[in-house]
Amino acid sequence: MDNILIIDDEPQIRKLLSRIIGLEGYEVFQAVDCQSALKQLKLHRPRVVLCDVFLPDGNGVELVSAIKTLYPEMEVILLTAHGNIPDGVQAIKNGAFDYITKGDDNNKIIPLISRAMEQAKKNLGESVKCKESRAYSFDTILGTSPCLQEAVELARKVSATDVTVLLTGETGTGKEVFAQAIHRNSRRKARTFIAVNCSAFSKDLLESELFGHKAGSFTGALKDKKGLFEAADNGTIFLDEIGEMAYELQAKLLRVLEAGEYIKIGDTKPTKVNVRVISATNRDLKREIEAGHFREDLYYRLSVFQIHLPPLRERKEDIEVLARSFVQHFSRQLGKTIEGMTPEYLKALQAAEWKGNIRELRNVVERGMIVCDRQLTVQDLPFELQHKRSETTTQNHSEFELAAVEKRHIARVLQHTRGNKTEASRLLKIGLTTLYRKIEEYGL
Repeated sequence: MDNILIIDDEPQIRKLLSRIIGLEGYEVFQAVDCQSALKQLKLHRPRVVLCDVFLPDGNGVELVSAIKTLYPEMEVILLTAHGNIPDGVQAIKNGAFDYITKGDDNNKIIPLISRAMEQAKKNLGESVKCKESRAYSFDTILGTSPCLQEAVELARKVSATDVTVLLTGETGTGKEVFAQAIHRNSRRKARTFIAVNCSAFSKDLLESELFGHKAGSFTGALKDKKGLFEAADNGTIFLDEIGEMAYELQAKLLRVLEAGEYIKIGDTKPTKVNVRVISATNRDLKREIEAGHFREDLYYRLSVFQIHLPPLRERKEDIEVLARSFVQHFSRQLGKTIEGMTPEYLKALQAAEWKGNIRELRNVVERGMIVCDRQLTVQDLPFELQHKRSETTTQNHSEFELAAVEKRHIARVLQHTRGNKTEASRLLKIGLTTLYRKIEEYGL
């Protein structure tokens, strides 16, 4: 999506720019200061950012550098006051695409945004290729369990071909990692890899994202839009959560698989593409077919080669190596020196259900790394895992002791987030209302 973020503390300026830019078909988001801007950047991932120099909690010229460090694919246009050339020059040095005088150059803003948008799209393609080159090999898939090794061996064999692949398995089992590895070890590895989560879009928006549209095809379509299939031509497209795709849209995907062509929204002639399709689902597609939610002909096209990824509870011998790799990763990311895990901590990990699989394990280790001091212990686990461990090891563990552990855990997370309760509730995996209640209950 061609998203744009406007960062300015003046409501009238934000309103004016949002109206001008929105009329061109862009989706516009707003932020009033540096802190809210960083949240919007993480949430919406805009392609272009318009940033004022003077912000309530910081300087826009310095923010340019921070944005380019965090999101190098984004392009930033600085809004200078009264043609302040030194600010503009420094912004360019910090990585800004360009600068423009605030309020006086509204007629120049759309052409400038258009150029920045094109550059951002090129950057995205380059970042995808760089991402692919970072050792997306089967050797980086951690685990020695027989069920995992069987899946890896199947993926190795199919990567050398061009057939469609369907990856099945529960949420968090690593389906995108497998898709990346298959692409990286295929004949298309030098071409683009694009991942799309089908559950993240409405039916109409997903159709536009995948296949593109012509100018004037619907309200707000003021210019032609290239779809992701066209962007992935001669490469690979990964359709995650394929079971969530609207039934009406499935016919269009089937046409791509059968004939290598599709018709953009509002177009009259087909667009030809040569794209390898890898799809994934955590649903039982055969049941979806019986329920009338998924096309049977599409299922057989997608599942020419099917690989099932085992849940973590079926490969518990892999938990230790995965946990240790996450400890190393977050030690670097958080800048902390951690002496590993206690035996009790590891046993608690191995006793857990892991309904969220590898993704849940990663989140648990990350949260523990934030609150621990020198070594990961049972006390650094989420409440429910501590409680489960206590039931299996110490039946007489008192509610008072559990409350003390919970209080300490919440206090450490709040200290890490510098009092940001929204971020703390995310890390603690509890609702914001629950967090406020706990803060009041424990007098934090």
